[in-house]
Amino acid sequence: MRLSIKPVTTPNPSTLVVPTQKLKTIISCCTLTQSPTSSTPNQATFTQNLPNWEQLLNPVSLSSLTLTQPITPITTTTAVTATKQPIRKIWEEYQGVKNWEGLLDPLDDNLRGEILRYGQFVDAAYKAFDFDPDSPSYATCKYPKSSLFENCELPATGYRLTKNLRATSGIQLPRWIEKAPSWVATQSSWIGYVAVCQDKNEIARLGRRDVVISFRGTATCLEWLENLRATLTHLPSRTNNNSGLNECEPMVESGFLSLYTSGTHLMPSLQQMVREEIARLLQSYGDEPLSLTITGHSLGAALATLVAYDIKTTFNQSPLVTVMSFGGPRVGNRSFRRQLEKKGAKVLRIVNSDDVITKVPGFVIDENERRHVACDRGAHKRVEIQNWLQKKVEDTQWVYAEIGKELRLSSKDSPYVNGTNVSKCHELSTYLHLVDNFVSRKCPFKATAKRLLSRHCKTNLRETNN
Repeated sequence: MRLSIKPVTTPNPSTLVVPTQKLKTIISCCTLTQSPTSSTPNQATFTQNLPNWEQLLNPVSLSSLTLTQPITPITTTTAVTATKQPIRKIWEEYQGVKNWEGLLDPLDDNLRGEILRYGQFVDAAYKAFDFDPDSPSYATCKYPKSSLFENCELPATGYRLTKNLRATSGIQLPRWIEKAPSWVATQSSWIGYVAVCQDKNEIARLGRRDVVISFRGTATCLEWLENLRATLTHLPSRTNNNSGLNECEPMVESGFLSLYTSGTHLMPSLQQMVREEIARLLQSYGDEPLSLTITGHSLGAALATLVAYDIKTTFNQSPLVTVMSFGGPRVGNRSFRRQLEKKGAKVLRIVNSDDVITKVPGFVIDENERRHVACDRGAHKRVEIQNWLQKKVEDTQWVYAEIGKELRLSSKDSPYVNGTNVSKCHELSTYLHLVDNFVSRKCPFKATAKRLLSRHCKTNLRETNN
């Protein structure tokens, strides 16, 4: 087989430039026996237009998101294929009741479809938010509840939006801030919604009625400032003693907790709004199979984790609560993680290894390494020193824990994503692109990429022969 690539001197907007090293990795993973050659030694260039891929492979930067545009429309390239068991038969497993054992590596196609589906609910939260600081409706929802999904290009979800949600910053602003533009001091903003599955066919497919709580990521100035309040603080629902910090107490990031629990005399807190809506829905649908799925990106992922903890703490007879988070930062300490697990909340964290947001705030002490050292009979002194250092570090309120089950992806596995671009690695569209094409750790990029590349090689070969 002889392949040739049409040389291109000047890339245009529809040109895909794929580094040779990444291309060889993808091809070898997908069992292509021969790598295409190019006119230059360092890159292969494809010139065929890809209308179905353009929006997915060229996500909008975060800087533009925070001004005037929502995230780019999601286009998935692979239809979800049914496995031996339809979702309705084992829906609890897809919601994490067995911690997604056997479903993540390789990634089950049904689970892939569910992750992408919930990702589109998050995408709708971005699209519905008014990012324009010059708009009189800045930081509010642009669409009414009855038509939000249609306006966000999700007309056939089978869900009905029942509640808009707002988050309020607890930061006390100085008086001089009144002289600044109004968008700087926007204290309360629309951050997501609650939606309930109402379509009989969708309920039958899922095997239960599903309630979705969806959150967007950081958008306003005060939300950014709350993100920087990265020290741990005790949850207000816990009784604190007077002896200082207690490792046994669940603690979470100060800024995230502030956004969740703060309110004003005119605006109830996000916590209060969530509790009231969940109480109403449990009263309406509590006698039928029901699931609560909380999803979010970035800041929204952190809030989703807090909401899951709060629901399981507040409602004794709550149904299965599942978090599907995209690009979320760390949220709490080890005690918070243990309490979350004990209460039965399930968390699936979709993480891009090249996304720095997933590595902050604070740092994590490797518990597996400590157990290994503790088993070494000749290392008691090292264990004592390590325990002493750990106690000192924990007193600084900077020791976090990774929470939930992790689906780890990497921008470097895709030939279409620049793994060194910090903002692109964090964007929701990048996450959905990686989920859509992930196979397993041994073959991290989907076989459809092989067919795509093969199709382009044949096209360029015909053009060359002509």
